[in-house]
Amino acid sequence: MNEIIQAMIERRSIRQFSDEPVPKALIEDIITAGTYAASGRNAQSTLIIAVTDKKWRNMIAEENRKIGGWAEGFDPFYGAPAILIVLADKNRHTAVYDGSLVMGNMMLAAHSLGLGSCWIHRAKEEFEGEIGQKLLRQLGIDGIYEGIGHCAVGYYEGEYPSAPDRKENRVYFVE
Repeated sequence: MNEIIQAMIERRSIRQFSDEPVPKALIEDIITAGTYAASGRNAQSTLIIAVTDKKWRNMIAEENRKIGGWAEGFDPFYGAPAILIVLADKNRHTAVYDGSLVMGNMMLAAHSLGLGSCWIHRAKEEFEGEIGQKLLRQLGIDGIYEGIGHCAVGYYEGEYPSAPDRKENRVYFVE
């Protein structure tokens, strides 16, 4: 089977990460894969914010936890040391689609590099709130962006999850 298709079949969402830092070169490779995702009219209007600073990572995790309604102490990023946040230009009608393709590329790239990843939601709410706006200001990012998702990245801990059986009756051919 083609190695790209094989990676798509094997990749799983990881929900238990070690605290071992991810080398910056690997993060850059993952981000590069994200920047090559298809986008409506090739607008390339998504942004990726790589968060490896522990203080910012924990502030974003705490905000995400509050939005999600979890108990204090829960880490919605499952201990991942790197968080790649995808934002898309809110004025583009393909913003969510474009950002979703970036997320998919990055998760496959992480898998191909021997890393685990997991799409974590609530970026939309974070970047509509004060913490997200503060981060954008600190980075000097202007514009109106919608949070699409967080790609939690790191070395997985424990047993690699197996794929659940595929549901039937999801594919139809018109020939």
